[in-house]
Amino acid sequence: MFVDRAKIKISAGNGGNGAVSFHREKYVANGGPDGGDGGRGGNVVFQADRSMDTLVNFRYRYKFEAQNGQPGGSRRCSGKSGEDLVIRVPFGTIVREAQSGQIMADISTDEPVILAHGGRGGAGNQHFATATRQIPRFSKPGLPGESFEVILELKLLADVGLVGFPNVGKSTFISVVSAARPKIANYHFTTLQPVLGVVRLDQDTSFVMADIPGLVEGASDGVGLGHDFLRHVERCRLILHLVDVSGSEGRDPIEDFEKINFELANFSADLAELPQIVLANKCDLAEPEQIEAFRSYIEEKGYPFFAVSAATTQGTADVIRYAAQKLQELPPVKHFEPEFVAPDPTAALTDRSFTVRKENDVYIIDAPWMEPVFSVVNPDDYESMQYFQRVLRSSGIIDKLEEMGIQEGDTVELLDFQFDYVR
Repeated sequence: MFVDRAKIKISAGNGGNGAVSFHREKYVANGGPDGGDGGRGGNVVFQADRSMDTLVNFRYRYKFEAQNGQPGGSRRCSGKSGEDLVIRVPFGTIVREAQSGQIMADISTDEPVILAHGGRGGAGNQHFATATRQIPRFSKPGLPGESFEVILELKLLADVGLVGFPNVGKSTFISVVSAARPKIANYHFTTLQPVLGVVRLDQDTSFVMADIPGLVEGASDGVGLGHDFLRHVERCRLILHLVDVSGSEGRDPIEDFEKINFELANFSADLAELPQIVLANKCDLAEPEQIEAFRSYIEEKGYPFFAVSAATTQGTADVIRYAAQKLQELPPVKHFEPEFVAPDPTAALTDRSFTVRKENDVYIIDAPWMEPVFSVVNPDDYESMQYFQRVLRSSGIIDKLEEMGIQEGDTVELLDFQFDYVR
């Protein structure tokens, strides 16, 4: 099954929390803090795989999560970092951030690309000992990993795109000039997915050709199959435009030529600028007058023209030689530059927004950013609660409570934990 578009959610691993631990050894008194740091969360890495040619693996799976970092241990032992999650995709896959549609990466080389970075591990209590605070009973939480909903979009890596109306002979042509063996039959839409073929002139000269199916009038607006497959022309450096010059389908070749070019331009202005070679196919079935009239029209517009017959291979070798020569003058296959700028992963720490409401004499604080802070606070430890109170004060939560008239002994609720307010 050919699938060239999929939506998935990728989540890097969270950093492990720092540990609260104290050195314990026989005959050694007053062991100091030795809580280790948490491990870093695993990254989400995209890797191009030459053995893949479809995104069907992502059709029935939505969530991809890397491993979390492990919490720190005693004796200054750091937690194990989470393993990276490597997602393999076909060469030429574009990754877009789903909400903005901006490009995050173009997976068209062998280099792996990190798209979601794992969270940094939290610091253990070994880092918080001072001359006046020799037994810190708190540590730092690990930071969350990056998470994105992304759209995977396959754009085939081909030098030459073969376009034209259905049943003009594209499948026959690519089967003649390359090793590709698409389905060939005398009816429309025999090709239901792009077909790649390597065209080899000699040991040192070759290029990749893609048969782009489904182009009909209105394709750029979603008619037929063209809307699904026009994206595969975008990387091409050169277009071979096949036209049935014999009119065997009852259509006019000049109208066919103009309609396909309109669809290309309507889909993307860049496609309209790509160099084209026009092939008058089925010339063995056409009258000489039909060929010459079409030749005159095309050459007047400045396009190279070849009369060919894919069925009999007439003129195909000349086209391939000319295309190979033309490709040497053109820039390499298009690479899409990233547009998306990931938000600062520490933004959640600096954005200390909160709300306070009073219900049934209980002051309820809603501050999601407090969750990782509170997870490493020991309510039974005085110094740990002092640290917790400093966070409440520096964030403005205590000022807000006092503004609302809180009194000593009143109940405060935060993250389903209730405690009495103490000045």
